[in-house]
Amino acid sequence: MPDSALIETVRDFNRFYTNFLGVLNRAYLDTPFTLTDARVLFEIGSRNGVSASALTRDLQLDAAYLSRILKRFRSEGLIETEADPDDMRSQIISVTDKGCDQFQELGRRSNVQIAKRFDTLAAGAPQSIVTAMTTIRALLEPNAAPPATILRPHRAGDVGWIVQSQAKAYTEEYGWDMRFEGLVADVAGKFLTNFDPAMEYCWIAERAGVNIGSVLIANGGDGIAKLRLLYVDKAARGLGLGKTLVDECIRFAKARQYRQLSLWTNDILHAARGIYVKAGFRLVSEERHHMFGREENGQTWVLDL
Repeated sequence: MPDSALIETVRDFNRFYTNFLGVLNRAYLDTPFTLTDARVLFEIGSRNGVSASALTRDLQLDAAYLSRILKRFRSEGLIETEADPDDMRSQIISVTDKGCDQFQELGRRSNVQIAKRFDTLAAGAPQSIVTAMTTIRALLEPNAAPPATILRPHRAGDVGWIVQSQAKAYTEEYGWDMRFEGLVADVAGKFLTNFDPAMEYCWIAERAGVNIGSVLIANGGDGIAKLRLLYVDKAARGLGLGKTLVDECIRFAKARQYRQLSLWTNDILHAARGIYVKAGFRLVSEERHHMFGREENGQTWVLDL
């Protein structure tokens, strides 16, 4: 059995978090609903038709208790029901237009509540919180489907994250010194200073609100696009994200009518080099260097578009 101190720490955190969310408040999010009411309405609204038996199972609610909630929702015009063709003892429940409006308003208020909390925190703290939440869920629910990864353009703070994450990763994994961080900061700074949205782009891969990968395209002049700062976090490796990011660069470069896509890397970065080879890049030059405190073999690769 786990140490009693660990159990008490979990219980203490549970008390803190229920207070943080206002779970014990009768008027959840300053509405007439309790938290359970709001959760039931959310599940009905987000699923666009769900059986009462599925709600009972998934929310682990007593059937009689759920029935009372649904009866109240029906009387308030929030839901409508019809017989479940697969189980005549159950019902298929959908939100009405009024229920949809209330469901969306609850979501809006919840978003505002979280945003206000995050606005009081130091830079980077919200991402740390979401990372910790993702870790907790992965450990407690290992068979759950992983959150979807999205690709989006960079916004304020993202390029700083690129510098920090790459500097930390390559220092720890390859023993490179702080001159590598200086190089990344220089490349990233020039990208921001000279950013041309018509010909350049930065992709941020995000999962559950946490940045897990990045790459950017810079205009190298003379019809040449430069693929810079490809990075995939340890937590996302082996999922094909690196290939996806490189494919996006190729697609973008072709759409902008660049004639060639060029990149510089080091031969020690085997996973990245494998992606470039499979994408059709060819090695055009290489040179030994000590730019990051250790002898490495730098390589230039190009892809004719």
